[in-house]
Amino acid sequence: MPTIHLLIKGKVQGVFFRATANEVAQSLELKGWVRNTKDGNVEAVASGNKEALQQFIGWCKKGPEKAVVTSVEATAIAGEEFDHFRVIR
Repeated sequence: MPTIHLLIKGKVQGVFFRATANEVAQSLELKGWVRNTKDGNVEAVASGNKEALQQFIGWCKKGPEKAVVTSVEATAIAGEEFDHFRVIR
């Protein structure tokens, strides 16, 4: 199953990015995680079918209403096993 690592930059903390990304990922039946980074970005790893991953990347480029996304770096990585999608605090 394809797995991607995402680094989302911009005004992405304090705007419910992680919570909304969690909802979007679960609705797309993706598995993995999302978390804030110490330098003000959001990082995610998602595993699922290719179409769902592309939809998730597309959503991450916009984010929730109050986010201002300046860039999304998506990198394919070796597949990992996840039970579900979750927010890491």
